[in-house]
Amino acid sequence: MDELDWNQSLREQWEFHWNHQLRARLDGLTDDEYFWSPVPDAWSVRPRGSSTAPIQAGAGDFTIEFAFPQPDPAPFSTIAWRLGHVIVGVLAARNAAHFGAPDASYETWQYADSAAMALDQLETQLDTWLAGVRSLGDAGLRVKVGDKEPYPELAMADLVLHIHRELIHHLSEVCLLRDLYLHTQSATNGVNR
Repeated sequence: MDELDWNQSLREQWEFHWNHQLRARLDGLTDDEYFWSPVPDAWSVRPRGSSTAPIQAGAGDFTIEFAFPQPDPAPFSTIAWRLGHVIVGVLAARNAAHFGAPDASYETWQYADSAAMALDQLETQLDTWLAGVRSLGDAGLRVKVGDKEPYPELAMADLVLHIHRELIHHLSEVCLLRDLYLHTQSATNGVNR
């Protein structure tokens, strides 16, 4: 029997979910959906200077909203916010820390001003992440993540599993928000689908 390729198995955990459950669900994401807030005062990505959140991070014309410490309960967040979190905090910062990608942080990121731009950023960061994970091979999965992560004693395999859980979790939330948007807008506009 052939030895199990753990690196391939970890990549396939995410790639299967992306290719068969998530990617098609993101097709056609509109700017209205991207910025839509089903509740007042939801955290989002907003034009610079238009937010009332305690922290507004970003280097471009749009910023992402935060507070530190985070309120309990945390404010609801829009698709734009959730994608910004995944693109920057989950992927880009890790791509920079572990795979030689350009430095990235919530403060230095150029947040997307449209759904199409956000999806392009997401795919770019996903491609970089998967290429980085592939480059680790099996031996690299056993290497400690070190001081680039909050739990430096953990192995890269633990980080890969964590990132994939984060991706599945938050992008599933995006899909749920798309469903809510569709059904809320259909109901308020008298459209039956």
